[in-house]
Order: sequence, then C-alpha cells, then structure tokens
Amino acid sequence: MLKSLERYFEFERLSTNWRTEILAGVTTFLTMAYIVLVNPAILADAGMPLAAVTAATCISAAFASILMGVVARYPIALAPGMGLNAYFAYTVCLKMHIPWQTALGAVFLSGVLFLAFTAAGIRQMILRAIPHELYAAVAAGIGLFIAFIGFEHAGLVVRDPNTLVTLGDVRTPAAALALLGLLIMAALEVRNIRGSILIGVLAVTGVAWAFHLVHWTPAPFAFGALSQTALKLNIGAALGKGLLEIVFVFFFVDLFDNLGTLVAVTKRAGLIQPDHSIPRLNRILATDAIATIAGSLTGTSTVTSYVESTAGVAAGGRSGVTAIVTGILFIGAIAAAPFVGIVPPAATAPALILVGCMMLSSISEIPWRDPLVAVPAFLTLVLIPLTYSIANGLGFGIVSWAVLHLVTGKIRRQDWLLYVLAALFVFRFIYLAAG
Repeated sequence: MLKSLERYFEFERLSTNWRTEILAGVTTFLTMAYIVLVNPAILADAGMPLAAVTAATCISAAFASILMGVVARYPIALAPGMGLNAYFAYTVCLKMHIPWQTALGAVFLSGVLFLAFTAAGIRQMILRAIPHELYAAVAAGIGLFIAFIGFEHAGLVVRDPNTLVTLGDVRTPAAALALLGLLIMAALEVRNIRGSILIGVLAVTGVAWAFHLVHWTPAPFAFGALSQTALKLNIGAALGKGLLEIVFVFFFVDLFDNLGTLVAVTKRAGLIQPDHSIPRLNRILATDAIATIAGSLTGTSTVTSYVESTAGVAAGGRSGVTAIVTGILFIGAIAAAPFVGIVPPAATAPALILVGCMMLSSISEIPWRDPLVAVPAFLTLVLIPLTYSIANGLGFGIVSWAVLHLVTGKIRRQDWLLYVLAALFVFRFIYLAAG
C-alpha cells in the first residue's frame, strides 16, 4: 500500500520520503494556523456568526488542501484568503451594505467563473502569456512580502505616521523570541538538518510558554454551529443589478494572487519545467476553483492558495502529501480551534522571514542590465510587498511591460493576450481609485 502511494506521489523522482513530507505539512500548517483565528474575526465584523465561520474556515481549508494534494499532487495548501476576506467584510458588507448571504453568493459565482475559465483553457493561456521573467520577479516579491509579514508579526517592523513603517522595539519579548527563532532556523539550515523550520517554531513556542509570554484563553466551540452559515448563500441576489462588479473583483484579484502564489511555490520547489511550463496545471487551477465554490457553500470568503506553502517547501515538501498533511491538521483544528493560539506569532514569524530570504534567489534569472525587462520586473518585485498585494505588483509589472514594448516598437502579434491583461489591469486600477 505504502509503495503504491509512493509511486503515485512520485517520491523517487522528487527525492522525498514520508518523514520529510509529514514534517513539511506540519510546518505549512503552523505558518497558516493563524487563519483559524483571524478569518472568523474579520468575517464576524460583517455580522457572520463567529463559531460558524471558525468551523467553515477549518473545513474549507482541510477540503481544499487535501483535494490539491490528492488530485494535483502539489505541496500547495489552501485556505480563505487574507485581503479578499477584508474586502468581503469591510467593503462589500459594511461599506456597500450588502448582506453577507449575498456576498457569499458573489464568492460562489466567482468560483464558477474560475471553473469555466479553467475548463475553457483561458486561465492556462493567461499563465503562458505572462513573461517568465515577471514570474521570477513575482517569486522574489512574494519572498519580500512574506518576510515583511514575518517582521510585522515579530514587532520588528511597526507603523510610523511620518515614514509609514519603522523599526520596532527590539527589546520586546516578541522581537527577542523571533530573532532567537531565526538564529535557530538559520543555524540548522546551514547544517542541512531537515525540519529546521519546524524545530525552530517548536523551540520558540516552548521558550515563550516557559517564560509565560503567551497570553491565550481557550474559547468554547461547537461543530454544530456550522449550520448557521452552511448553504446560506444567496446566489440570486448576487446576480442582481450592480453586484456583478463584486463578482468581478473577487474573480480578478484571486486569479492573479493564485497565479503568483502558484508560480512562487512551484519555482521554490523546483517543479517548473525547463520550458517554464507547470505539470498538471489544469488540475491545480480546477482545484482552486472548486475550493472557492466549496468555501462559499460552507460559509466563508474566497479560498485560495497560500504563500505560506513555501515554508513547507523550504522544509523539504515536494509532493501532494505535504498538502494532505496540512489538510488533515486543519480537520483537527475544527475541534482544536480554541487551542490554535498556543503557538505565538513570534514563533512563526522567523519561519516567514527565513523562507522570504530563500525565495529571493529567483532574481538571478532576471537580466537586470536590460531596462525593457528590468523595469517591469523591479516594479513587480517591490510593489508586491509595498502594496500588500500580489495582484497589484503583478499588475504594474504587466502594464509596464506592455507599455515599454509598445513605445519601443517591440510589440509582437503573439503577445496579444498580454496587452489584453494590461488593459484589464489599467481598468482595475482606475476602478479601485474611483472606489
């Protein structure tokens, strides 16, 4: 039985084993576990029942991650996406006064649109239309992005009214713990010890608890609460006049966030082919679309691929078993949701910083002496972390690539789809500015 599974998940070709894949899955889960607490808190502001959304978050993440592992066989975990959940709660529900049931209907429709685009091959065409140099910039930009998130969680980077951000107080326990964790992980990496990230997370968690630096109180939870959001979506209302723009935003942002994450994770894992193609791409994209549909049915915002999957890849994860392990742990989190907070943010922060550091290696693939490529790549690279959005960074990269090639006479007939994407991004930026 085990041998058959190893053949299915191509352990020999990927030079991996059960121990490595399980450790990688646990590592990915630990870096993503915050979503079990954060997503319900955000959607609760839109009037959704907290306990129900907690269950929906765990179930949708478990289903999507396991589906990705079994069907697409990639180490990519999924869960309700940050950013899109905030748009769902604060823009659609609170600012536009749309009931959360209708907003879930819009999420469902965006998922159906995703699935239709995948079946028609349009998403695959979009992926092939974007220059591979921009994907190298996306991978590095996401590295800076998740490192920035890590620095935030550690309190090493904080808000500043004059300079936007500044150095936090390095004397705080959170900062000290994060720096300790980064030192442990980096030292273990230098010694080529597998599971270095997971070891670092557990070590910092142990130190934090030993010195009473974790402030956590378990909360009551009942699985039956899911009935308050499951199948409560209102698709008919979402099709109403003026609401299709909401469906478009859910679709557009998730499309490019997902493509960016997909390329970053597969590139970091060394799974992209020499011709820049991604094996089993249709399965990956179909899984993502089905995950969004399933998430809306359980009662949560758009489910998408997580950049934190790169933490599991950095821990050695190469096959779908990594994603399956992460999904199984999310199933456990349904019952253990009140206990997820036992791992402090300072323990997972160094994992994000270290992975971000490793992902910067892709910038060597960019010809920096050629401004025709370097300028779009640079805009993509820096605007992903600075705008806190993969879609925004990739959008500026695509638009600048198209404009520069147009004004320098380098335009090619076969690049027509790239120019269509650039026009759509220009429209999106204008729409966002108007909003």
